[in-house]
Order: sequence, then C-alpha cells, then structure tokens
Amino acid sequence: MASDNQQALIEATLTRTAEQVGDITPLVIQQLYHRFPEMEASFKHHGLGKQQQLEGDMVQNALYCLMDWYADPGSIEVMLAHSVPHHHYTLKVPPHWYAGLLEVTAAVVGESIPPEAGAEQAAWEALTSQLLQVLEESSQHTDAPYSAAQIQPAQSLH
Repeated sequence: MASDNQQALIEATLTRTAEQVGDITPLVIQQLYHRFPEMEASFKHHGLGKQQQLEGDMVQNALYCLMDWYADPGSIEVMLAHSVPHHHYTLKVPPHWYAGLLEVTAAVVGESIPPEAGAEQAAWEALTSQLLQVLEESSQHTDAPYSAAQIQPAQSLH
C-alpha cells in the first residue's frame, strides 16, 4: 500500500499532466499505434463506427487504473483479471496490448515530471511496475504467451 506521500506524488503528476497537456488520448493512441500497428485495425473493427470513443474509453480505463490503484487495488485486480482473458478470448486482443496501453499511458503522463523530482519519478515508476505485474498475472488466465520482451519501451513521438 502506498504511503500518503506516494499518493500525493501520483496525484501531483496526474494534475500537472492535465494542466499541461489536457486530453492525453491523442498522444497515447498515436504512440500505441506506432508500437502496435495492427491495433488500429482492431480498434476500427471493434469500434463499430465509434473508433474514437473506443480509444478514449481505453485510455480512460488505463488512467483509472493509475489513479485508483493505491486507493482500491483489489477492484483494479478483479477488473484486469476478468477483462484481459475476456477480451483475449472474445475479441482476440493479445494480453501484451494491455501492458502496452498501460506503459504508453504512464509514459505520456510521466513526461510531465520535472527532472529534479526524483521522488515523484520513483513513485510513478513503482506504480507502473505494480500494475504491469497485475497485468502479467492476469494474462496467465489466457492461452496467449505474455512476456515483457513483447513490450517495447514507450518512446515519446514529440
């Protein structure tokens, strides 16, 4: 469980990003499609004419996990434990796309952390690491291999 200080650092990062960037969805989706080009066709197919809404929902879900992990980790674990296998079996969504979404979202938000804010950077990295571990555990409920090697490090495109 996070200390109050860690939670405050996470909230500061999220607030700063909202003030500096606003809606991060376009940045996240651009980087996500760069890493996983086949994801765009999947979103178009499964979006049923509402691809942008689906993209926004996915980024919103990733932000929810990042914002609420320390407040309610059990709910996040349950959500991911069901969502990852369900989407894999019903929609053929590879589990590593979830990790990619989380990593890219975390990277976009984390770009707002000033270089001198080491404690904030450490808190953000710890949060991301914990959530990636939950995703790896959730992927074990699928028949798809999951490996951190499938996830390329997030890189800024701007």
